[in-house]
Amino acid sequence: MSRESWHYLYGRKAWKQLRLDHLAKEPLCVFCKKEGKLTPATVVDHITPHKGNLDLFFDADNLQSLCKLHHDSAKQKAEIKQINDIGCDENGLPIDPEHPFNRGRGG
Repeated sequence: MSRESWHYLYGRKAWKQLRLDHLAKEPLCVFCKKEGKLTPATVVDHITPHKGNLDLFFDADNLQSLCKLHHDSAKQKAEIKQINDIGCDENGLPIDPEHPFNRGRGG
């Protein structure tokens, strides 16, 4: 499903209310909090990209609060490159086998 075919969902009354409820419950950027910063969130982000799936789109457990900087940089880059936020091992190397660092490296 193309982005254009589901972008209208963000204009629906149900989404607008879900977004407001989420920001009231979680008003700070979750990425900034991990960095020890307290930054007001302005974006309600889908943790698992919904790509038009209504169940994922309206699932309150699939939402996180982000500041615009984190949403437009780290999160979007990860989605575009399809990098999972699995983390790193004790040496600082990415654990995700699909991370660009690990692609083509035999396990």
